[in-house]
Amino acid sequence: MSRRRRSKGSRRVWKQRRQLARCRNKAHFAELLRWFLPEGELFSKDEFHGNTRWKPEQLAAQGLIWSWQETKHVTDAFDHSREICEELGWKQTTMTYTSFMNALDRYDNVWMRRLRKRCQTLAQEVGGRFFRTGDWVLIGFDGSRATAPRTVSNERAFCAPNYGHGKRAKYGKKKSKGLRRKRNKQHPPHPQAPQAWITMMWHMGLRLPWTWRLGPSHASERDHVKEMLATEEFPENTLFCGDAGFTGYPLWHAIREAGGDFVVRVGSNVNLLSEHADVKKLGGGNVLCWPKGKREAGEPPLRLRLVRVQVGKTKMWMLTSVLDPRQLTRKQLVRVYKMRWGIELEFRGLKQTIDKHQLRCRNSDRLLVELNWSLCGMAVAELLALREQIAAGREEKQHNYEPQDRSLANTMRALRRSMRNLTKYCDQQENLWQELSQAKVQRYKNRTDKRARYRPANPDKKPLGEPRVRKLNVNERETLRIHDHRVAA
Repeated sequence: MSRRRRSKGSRRVWKQRRQLARCRNKAHFAELLRWFLPEGELFSKDEFHGNTRWKPEQLAAQGLIWSWQETKHVTDAFDHSREICEELGWKQTTMTYTSFMNALDRYDNVWMRRLRKRCQTLAQEVGGRFFRTGDWVLIGFDGSRATAPRTVSNERAFCAPNYGHGKRAKYGKKKSKGLRRKRNKQHPPHPQAPQAWITMMWHMGLRLPWTWRLGPSHASERDHVKEMLATEEFPENTLFCGDAGFTGYPLWHAIREAGGDFVVRVGSNVNLLSEHADVKKLGGGNVLCWPKGKREAGEPPLRLRLVRVQVGKTKMWMLTSVLDPRQLTRKQLVRVYKMRWGIELEFRGLKQTIDKHQLRCRNSDRLLVELNWSLCGMAVAELLALREQIAAGREEKQHNYEPQDRSLANTMRALRRSMRNLTKYCDQQENLWQELSQAKVQRYKNRTDKRARYRPANPDKKPLGEPRVRKLNVNERETLRIHDHRVAA
């Protein structure tokens, strides 16, 4: 009898443990979402329609789950997200795809503003020593496009009205001379494909999306950056880094007005002024950015520092608003510009790993919703992985962890595997937290060069060249002296 009782007791304990193991995956997944979306805090100051049956926190969580799905169609992704919400016990969510998209579209500004701010706050909390690189918070910015379906709504919203008549198009026609005209007679070009423009600000230390703006294919990424600078808050001592496309007095002045500094690669598209020696022969020095229109309008000059650096095998010119070489050395400039390349990998992850190179929605408003939530879902997924990996390194006392070791593909595999197996058996050593802490890239030495053997040349792309620097003339020197006297007074 005692043996039978012990066996019954052991079976009962085994069943309890197995039940806990089944609930462990669901508990971990729900805990991560509650950490990011605390109940009754994030949307407490926002007003929603009085007849809604959903809670904002649960609908935001449903939107994140929807963005993490790997199905081809957005309606199938919604069905899976609704099933996951039912398994988690959330009853105050939307039950139809139409109501779901209408809610996301109607309050799109509310969702994105609150969720981006939440990502920024948690990134600063969990980032630790990676949030600042030296004394700087490094923010890179760049732009990219995502293709949309060829519908009337998308073509009206995203296609450029002057397609084929811009400067680059005219330059390409001039370079190809008559060859392109002959080809076009035999194979006439297709109409322009609608594309959505993405301008992203990216935290270079944590390798996380910081904020972003969307627009049509002919949108200006510099205007997007100026809008983000005017409407969002950035930490103290923020150093913005951009490529050669982010030039011009208005953009640089907006960065300085926002309290930040910048590092930008420059070429022959930039005209600068020098007060004393030939800066280019000396390999760099202090220069002025003071266009004629701004000078005549009484606008102040921008005092900048021009530095010639070598990144890999390429020699290039960098322009920065940090005038003290001890505060931002030449080696630090090279390191910052190399770190900026990670934003290109972020766009690759959005288009390939998240599979948003070709968007699905056929309505222009819903397409922006799809793209906004895809970017937000990617940012939240990487933030969850960063939290677990930093915590695991702290527990194991490993100080060699770097955010660049994090893998977006393995992070998405862990989240999707957890969503598929919410009610299935989960081993204690293979739970969601453990998988996120191990979602890292493989480190191995390549035996061969991984560069493509065939790289097609782009005849429409002009070489960058060197910046144009000239000395101030007599009238400009007098205008500068009067301006400096007024500032000193």
